[in-house]
Amino acid sequence: MGIVNIEDELHEQLRRASRASCRSINAQAAFWIRLGMLCELNPGLSFQELMARELKAAGVGSPQAAAAAV
Repeated sequence: MGIVNIEDELHEQLRRASRASCRSINAQAAFWIRLGMLCELNPGLSFQELMARELKAAGVGSPQAAAAAV
C-alpha cells in the first residue's frame, strides 16, 4: 500500500463524495481510481455499462432477473 498526494480541492470533493456514497474516503478513492482505469481501458462503454458489467462479474443480478427467477 502506498500514499498518493492529491490537491486539497480534490481531497475535499473525495470527502464529500464518500459521505454521499456511504464509503470511507479510501474506498471512494479506490472506486474512482478503478472506474477511471475501466474508462480508459473501455472507451466505448458508458458508466452504466461499466457498472453493469462489474456488478455482473461480482455475481450481483438485476432486480428484474431476481424476480424472474422466483
